[in-house]
Amino acid sequence: MVSLITDDNDFQLGQAASAQSAALKLGAGVQIIYSGNDAVQQTQQILGFIQDPAKRPDAILAEPVGTAMAQIAKAAVGAGIAWGIINTDVDYLSDLRRHALVPVFTVLSDHETIGKIQGQPVAALLSDQGCVLSLEGPSVRDLAKVRTKGMLAAKPPQIVVKTLKGDWTQNSGYHAVESWLSLTTSRQLKRQRTE
Repeated sequence: MVSLITDDNDFQLGQAASAQSAALKLGAGVQIIYSGNDAVQQTQQILGFIQDPAKRPDAILAEPVGTAMAQIAKAAVGAGIAWGIINTDVDYLSDLRRHALVPVFTVLSDHETIGKIQGQPVAALLSDQGCVLSLEGPSVRDLAKVRTKGMLAAKPPQIVVKTLKGDWTQNSGYHAVESWLSLTTSRQLKRQRTE
């Protein structure tokens, strides 16, 4: 079973497709569930699989919406279910592995490098001056802050970055930009750029 954050995001859908492709190659079954960006719903969904022997999977891969789900991981491993955490750095895995009879692991990208890669086009397009709107992912996810740190390190110092909060979906980005455009500060920035 793979628990992902949302089905309203190309990256999440890509992860689902990769999981389905890998399962097909291995002759295994996989069920993808989406939590709708809701940490409570995600926890309840996963617990439903752990607690129901008829639905109990061999392994759970989870990309947490909010917390790292230490208690859920403990429950899964205690039920004999392998536990994998995706795109989240957690501190409980070594303790969990000590007593686990099933695999316990994490799959983690280098989010600071991803941020630096995102900052490279900013540097290429606006080498002299300018302002960039940046949509930062959910603040409950440390990886969003790490990506922003990388992007800020890669951009030229004279480029101003206005950070908007969102959840990495197209709809969230649209609403964040729409809200920002209605603010006085966005109109002031536009006037400064035309002067």
